[in-house]
Amino acid sequence: MPHILNGKKVAQKLKENLKIEIENIKLKFNRVPGLAVVQVGNVAASSVYVKAKTKAAKEVGINVFDHHLEETIKQSELINLINELNDNKDVDGILVQLPLPKTINEDLVLNSIKPEKDADGFHPLNVGKLSISTTNNENLLIPCTPYGCLLLLRELNINLVGKNAVVIGRSNIVGKPMAQLLLKESCTVTIVHSKTLDIENICKKADILIAAIGKPEFIKKDWVKEGAIIIDVGINRVEINKEKSKLVGDVLFSDVEDKVSAITPVPGGVGPMTIGCLLRNTTIACKKNNKN
Repeated sequence: MPHILNGKKVAQKLKENLKIEIENIKLKFNRVPGLAVVQVGNVAASSVYVKAKTKAAKEVGINVFDHHLEETIKQSELINLINELNDNKDVDGILVQLPLPKTINEDLVLNSIKPEKDADGFHPLNVGKLSISTTNNENLLIPCTPYGCLLLLRELNINLVGKNAVVIGRSNIVGKPMAQLLLKESCTVTIVHSKTLDIENICKKADILIAAIGKPEFIKKDWVKEGAIIIDVGINRVEINKEKSKLVGDVLFSDVEDKVSAITPVPGGVGPMTIGCLLRNTTIACKKNNKN
């Protein structure tokens, strides 16, 4: 049986450490971190994610400023709200829940967030800092999901130097920053995607396989090296029958579990780590904002 990387357990440990850190911030600066959460419309999955993030933030002592907006809001009005939050001294981190309505330019909205208040770590300036920094600087605002994946890998207490890591997916949110983080750990990194030739054989050589393609149970044992470590970022809802559905990853867990040395479950793997790292970014932003 493989080592199951329990994201709930690791995220809980992270939150407990953050809770202590936030108590210290309160003693030192007489305030706690503030997170503004902006949701546009009523996409069911977005509401679930926002509720989970808000609950976790309050648990560690972060103040939450909730802004739930109508789907018909104009792009200019949304950016005006973000500018107000940028100037609000009680707000240290700003999270805009994606996806936004098609009438709104996501890049324009995300780029309007001040880099120092970028709770998701998506701003070009923060992405650039991640790319050019020589180490995994603990003070960087790093995209939450890839950083959560790295923390799960560190839980294995293995030497990552020289490991052959393959990232399946090239998104700005997961694939590209994940590759940057693995490079900083001195892994040899390959990104594969929908246009990659001979993708199966490339994946089969990976010591570490990061699956982030959004296709339910797409990766099977023929793609996986014996003894590999799999981090499954995928969260896909599939129907069992007309009345029931379940969450599955991008990897067919039952097919690969006897072949790998460690794997994340879905749910309960990467998801809780993403939320934990959002709280981490907000806390780091608060400390930096209070130094200025």
